[in-house]
Amino acid sequence: MKPHITLAETTTPDGKSMALVEHDGDFSMRVDGRDLMHSSVSASELHLGEIAVEQLRGATEGRVLIGGLGMGFTLKSVLAGVGKNIAVEAVELIPEVVKWNRTFMKDLNGKLLDDPRVTVVTRDVYALLNRSKPNTYDAILLDIDNGPTAMVQKGNARLYTRQGLQQIRRALKAGGRVAIWSASVDTQFEARLKSMNFRIEAVPARLHKNARRSTYTIYVADKA
Repeated sequence: MKPHITLAETTTPDGKSMALVEHDGDFSMRVDGRDLMHSSVSASELHLGEIAVEQLRGATEGRVLIGGLGMGFTLKSVLAGVGKNIAVEAVELIPEVVKWNRTFMKDLNGKLLDDPRVTVVTRDVYALLNRSKPNTYDAILLDIDNGPTAMVQKGNARLYTRQGLQQIRRALKAGGRVAIWSASVDTQFEARLKSMNFRIEAVPARLHKNARRSTYTIYVADKA
C-alpha cells in the first residue's frame, strides 16, 4: 500500500491545523485531520463553475469573482466556460493554499493561476465584498468552507448571513448570478436567499462524475 505523504502544513486564522497530503498521485487538504477536499472527487466543484458562468458564454466582456481557490477545479471550469476578455478574480484567504497550487499542485490546476484572465487575491472574501463597488460582478462563486456551515474558520459563516448576502447582492450587476457550494441541503439558507428577492434554484451535485446519487447542493441565485 502506498503511503500518505504530508507535503506541507500551515495553521488557519482560527488556529486549526491544515495540511496538504498526497497519496498515489491524488491530493487532499485536511483540517485537524479531516478531509476538506480531495482531487479525485472534483465533480461538484467543476459543476459549480459551469453553472455560475453559463450566462456569460459568448460574452465579450465581464467580471467574475471566485471565493475559495481550493485545488483550482472551480477556476478550471470557469475559464473553460468564458471568453478571453472575461476578468476572473480568484480570492483565497490562506496564502499557503495559493503557494501549494503553484508548487505541489502545479500540474493539477496550478498553472491556471498564470492565465492572463486571472488575478489572484489573497484576502478574506467577506472583506473584499464589503469594499466592492456596487454592480461590479456578473457572477460570484462561493466555495468557502463547507458552505453555510463553517468548518475551516467560524468567520466564514458571516458570508451566508443576511448581511453577507446583502453585500453579495450589492456587488452583483443587474441580472448577475451567485452560485454557492454547500455540503448539504440547507432549507434555512434557501429561505434566506428567497427572502432577499433572488430567483433561486437548488441544484443537486454529485461527489464524482459516475456517482449514482447526488451528495452536495449548489445554490444558484440570480439577482432580480
